[in-house]
Amino acid sequence: MIIIKTPQEIETLREGGRRLATILYKVKDQVAPGVSTKELDTYASGLIKEGGDFPAFLNYRPEGADTPFPASLCVSVNNEVVHGIPSKDRILKEGDIISIDLGLKHKGMFTDMAMTVPVGEVSAGVIGLLNDTEEALLVGIREAVPGNKTGDIGYAVESFVKSRKVKYGIVEVLSGHGVGRAIHEDPYIPNFGKKGTGDKLTQGMVVAIEPMLNLGTKQVVLDKDMWTFKTADGKKSAHFEHTILITDGEPEILTRI
Repeated sequence: MIIIKTPQEIETLREGGRRLATILYKVKDQVAPGVSTKELDTYASGLIKEGGDFPAFLNYRPEGADTPFPASLCVSVNNEVVHGIPSKDRILKEGDIISIDLGLKHKGMFTDMAMTVPVGEVSAGVIGLLNDTEEALLVGIREAVPGNKTGDIGYAVESFVKSRKVKYGIVEVLSGHGVGRAIHEDPYIPNFGKKGTGDKLTQGMVVAIEPMLNLGTKQVVLDKDMWTFKTADGKKSAHFEHTILITDGEPEILTRI
């Protein structure tokens, strides 16, 4: 069921979104060679608690999961697409890329945000992957207006990606989603599709749009930890996400400073 948020809920989500964006940018600033992914998780968790909020992913157990997620921050390195589990033994090194994905519960309302950042110097091709994935997110956001449908967002993302000189794999088995009263709500928002299909977008809806692009195949596999999705061919992947509000005009990005 798609939930239209009340004006009071929207104000809470605005504040939560600002808090989340502030935290995630601070985590981004800690990304460097020699840092463990567990250190980033501990830092994010501490910032959330300092603000009196709660990490949305910690102990989250969606339907079908054997175990709850054991951390506050999803950290996915190189060929890991999403849901990477932090570890004190996973040390970042020069040339890596890392997706940092964080959910925040503020006054009972949830927001969700992700970005992929380089660790030190990376190749021009990898920078292109990051830039194109972030631009694909912005392209999708522009279609999130009343009267459009979720398929319009997916079509816009897919069309942009296919227009690039590099042939990227668009991950199809993972998608954007509604968010607000829960970390995952309806509607389902794929990063591919046809115009005029899917659920209708209505003022007051809050959704998370999150394209995931791979340098190789679109196919992914689930790691033995039963959380981390990886590219099937071992090539790098990027992931960007914002929580947005459908307004009576242009969409409002809630996860920004």
